[in-house]
Amino acid sequence: MQAAIDAVAWTCGLSIAGLASGSAAGLLVGPGDLVIVCAVTWAAALTAGAVCGLYSQRYQAETGAELSAVLVSAGLTGLLLEGICRAGLPLVGDKSGPAGLTALAGVLAMITARAAVATVRRRPRRPAPTAVKVIVFGAGNAGTQLVQRLIGQPGAQYRPVALLDDDPGKLRLRICGIRVRGGRDRLAEVAAETGATVMVIAIAGGCRDGQVISELITLAESTGLITKVIPSVEELVAGPARIDDVRDPRITQLLGRDPIRLDIESVAGQFAGRRILVTGAGGSIGSELCRQLHRLGPASLVLLDRDESALHAIQLALHGRALLDSDEVVLADITDASRVREVFAQTRPEIVFHTAAVKHLPLLERYPAEALKTNVTGTLNVLQAAAACGVRSFVNVSTDKAADPVSVLGTSKRITERLTAHMAGEMPGTWVSVRFGNVLGSRGSLLGSLSAQIAAGGPVTVTHPQVARYFMTATEAVQLVLQAVAVGESGEVLVLDMGEQVRIVDLARRMAAAASRRVEIVFTGLRPGEKLTEDLLGEGEPDHRPRHPLVSQVPVPVLDAAEVTGIGHPTDPDEVRAALVHLAAMPGPEQPADQPVLPGQPGKAEASR
Repeated sequence: MQAAIDAVAWTCGLSIAGLASGSAAGLLVGPGDLVIVCAVTWAAALTAGAVCGLYSQRYQAETGAELSAVLVSAGLTGLLLEGICRAGLPLVGDKSGPAGLTALAGVLAMITARAAVATVRRRPRRPAPTAVKVIVFGAGNAGTQLVQRLIGQPGAQYRPVALLDDDPGKLRLRICGIRVRGGRDRLAEVAAETGATVMVIAIAGGCRDGQVISELITLAESTGLITKVIPSVEELVAGPARIDDVRDPRITQLLGRDPIRLDIESVAGQFAGRRILVTGAGGSIGSELCRQLHRLGPASLVLLDRDESALHAIQLALHGRALLDSDEVVLADITDASRVREVFAQTRPEIVFHTAAVKHLPLLERYPAEALKTNVTGTLNVLQAAAACGVRSFVNVSTDKAADPVSVLGTSKRITERLTAHMAGEMPGTWVSVRFGNVLGSRGSLLGSLSAQIAAGGPVTVTHPQVARYFMTATEAVQLVLQAVAVGESGEVLVLDMGEQVRIVDLARRMAAAASRRVEIVFTGLRPGEKLTEDLLGEGEPDHRPRHPLVSQVPVPVLDAAEVTGIGHPTDPDEVRAALVHLAAMPGPEQPADQPVLPGQPGKAEASR
């Protein structure tokens, strides 16, 4: 088809050249000459076009590459025609040298023909009767492609009525007849003028432009517009997603920051060929950690958990089968000290990642003895077993609630940080802790609860209008854990810079906005042990970042294991809470008794409550 169009274009070019040179194609010596001249011109033009790849779909239509190929083809055609003229075949009348003029007219005709075809292809199609009027934010490549797809797609569910872009240079730019009306400051005005009810953010970089997307969503909400986004570049490249797959923003795009990427490639050699053990391997962090470690080629990867169904799931994820009959799968409870010692003696790990814990704050406030038994005593069992078999690297997973703790969960995890620091002073190797914020997608996470409530039609429960939390993805959490082995100094706790805290009510409103019906938000009041906001670093902890600009490395005062075993096994909830607070606030051996390590000592903890 393209070759036929070019043949017609060259015929028109030949006529134009004839007129310009004083002799129209119709005034040639005879009809036979006209047929011969046209045939020779077509043959030369189509041969040149074929040599340049114009008819083999080598070039994307309407691009600079195609235009360059057209120009080269026309130049080659002109040389061929000039050679034919010099051989004695006049192209127009008795003239023997209009080949250059013919080529110029031919290339103009080819470009005109291609532009006409493109205009036909891009003609607006009739949208669906129920098509929603949308404002497209972003007039770059992604926005251009989106508008072209929606305009040229019959029955499209979205109808672009305006474009916005913060780049002043794009003001009044038109894409398929849709004009750029200005920047984000004109959103409300343009929405009122056009009657649009949706704003589509056409930034294909998506996950790399989290702050911009979050700001635009907030602006759209204040204007009463529903916000949609297009797939990210990664999704467009890796999957079946298309540029016009407009959808609700994902939760990772609502956090107001870009995902943090640490240099895992530089530390991958730390794990290849090593014997590694992961406690809590079936949990949200433990399972993702096992997936990442499995790709790094360890000599062995031991999966330890007390949940047999979770072990089945992670083995299936790693190997595509789950017979549960290999030595890599270990069913054990970290509160059983003798069983933990037995497992470590058999597997002899070199690197240990300790993620096993109980983590639900309200439950632990009601049953603090479980935090003492699992989080404190269980961690001590794992630390002692690791030391007995000569582990070279130990990473204890903590929480941001351990900074100036006021809850049973935070206090118990603060104790584990101090126990790990104590072991660092007793044993060679690297013994560190890492603090996490709320991990997106983890089992029982806050956002999972919000999603379930919204899916059920509400109401959505939020404890307080001002409650805010730090959030991180499971990938970020695992990257920090792996990085800890390489950059952590023994006895430290590593803390990832997670940007600003996000108000839970803002997330709830944005998630509810995508629901098919209105969802009510109900405030229930802060629960015991719950803070309005979290702290990444406790009072007096320095924000020291010697190895990585996004990772704080904080020294931790030690807590002798004998102090933990010395409290016995209290069962009364009040006694357990008092014991936990006492352990967390005990001064280290190098500090005077009147200067406790933790601001979370009994007096301050009670005041915080």
